[in-house]
Amino acid sequence: MLEHGGRLRQAAQRRGIPLADWLDLSTGIAPWSYPVCIDESAWRRLPEDEDDLVAAAADYYGHPQPLPLPGSQAAIRELTRLLAPGVAVLPAPTYGEYAPAWRAAGHEVRELGADALTATADADVVMLANPNNPDGVRFAPDALRALAARQAGHGGWLVVDEAFADCTPETSVAALAGTGLPNLVVLRSLGKFFGLAGARVGFLCAAPALRARMAEALGPWALAHPSRIAATQALRDTAWQQAQRGRLNEASARLGRLLAEHGLASRAGGDHFHYAAMPQAAALAEHCARRGILLREFDQAPALRFGLPGTDAEWRRLAQALDDFEWTRS
Repeated sequence: MLEHGGRLRQAAQRRGIPLADWLDLSTGIAPWSYPVCIDESAWRRLPEDEDDLVAAAADYYGHPQPLPLPGSQAAIRELTRLLAPGVAVLPAPTYGEYAPAWRAAGHEVRELGADALTATADADVVMLANPNNPDGVRFAPDALRALAARQAGHGGWLVVDEAFADCTPETSVAALAGTGLPNLVVLRSLGKFFGLAGARVGFLCAAPALRARMAEALGPWALAHPSRIAATQALRDTAWQQAQRGRLNEASARLGRLLAEHGLASRAGGDHFHYAAMPQAAALAEHCARRGILLREFDQAPALRFGLPGTDAEWRRLAQALDDFEWTRS
């Protein structure tokens, strides 16, 4: 099992710090969640595909028929089985679940830098996140459209995970998935921007044939009824979405300034996190963990991902931890 952010109970047990005393900055999930209102009767009913969820998602993503998923993680696993084994090209670094899923389904995995990735011309599948997780690299929509066209030229696929794209909807290519570009597949998630990771809601935007195969693979009642209600409310609430974008943008800029004040050059990831490559990554992660602050550490190229604090007290706590750290300057 791969390590991910959000393993707060594990960190609490290891450090002997009560769960409630932790500041979790490890996940990139927005620190403000959509205020869901669900009647208690929803818990007694099975999901119904005829509700308003697909219509709400179609309006939000600009795609005619997004397929609801029990989190985009489900689609990552199933896509690798639905597409014929071949060469799957991924960016390096990227989300840690991609490569194992493609390998487990019999694909040969190749990892490339961002520039080489968008120029590839012979892969059966190219999969990337935009913006990329964890380093925040962004791929321009024009570059993705060109890559999809090259892939189509030899029967290949382009899969784009837009889990962190909600703050910059103009960069999304979801509307083209399976419509303007039949070989383009786009994954979306409500976990990050809407702060609804626990609801496990995602969407697949793809051509009708692939969408039907994915629905068959997931089976009936893939998404819980309360989750469908929560997602419909969140996707319809444009005023809340606009306010959330403003909050996240302001907090991301503030985090960038705070890290820069301590000599850390960082890159923002969709206004949800900052990624900082640094030789002292392990030492700083340990230093913060001893103070009940959980960061996401990457050890291939030493780096840390910082999520956004949500309150003034949390900002002060992070700032104090950074102030107290013994920095080594080269």
